[in-house]
Amino acid sequence: MAYNKELADRINITLTTINPPALVSRKMFGGVGYLVQGNMACGILDDQLIVRVGKDAYEEMLARPGASLFNTTGRPMTGWVMVHQSALAQNEALFDWIECGIAYALTLPAK
Repeated sequence: MAYNKELADRINITLTTINPPALVSRKMFGGVGYLVQGNMACGILDDQLIVRVGKDAYEEMLARPGASLFNTTGRPMTGWVMVHQSALAQNEALFDWIECGIAYALTLPAK
């Protein structure tokens, strides 16, 4: 399945508002990834948002509505969550998730 282009458009608009440093979007894993200073912050896989939240915030973020394990290989990736599109209906929710991913990416050394 191709990634959700409508979600990609909404993310692009949101990223324009946030304007993180050294933002790059790149097609990857059959979807699209958004990198900040060379570190992945979020992305789209099929019709879900993937957000890199880090290990410290992982459990808290998993408890949020619409969040689930990022597990495409049979082994969950700690520090990453998938967010179902139903939890992203409101622009504020999408903004919040993207902001979480960017905030974590900015804690990492630039690549």
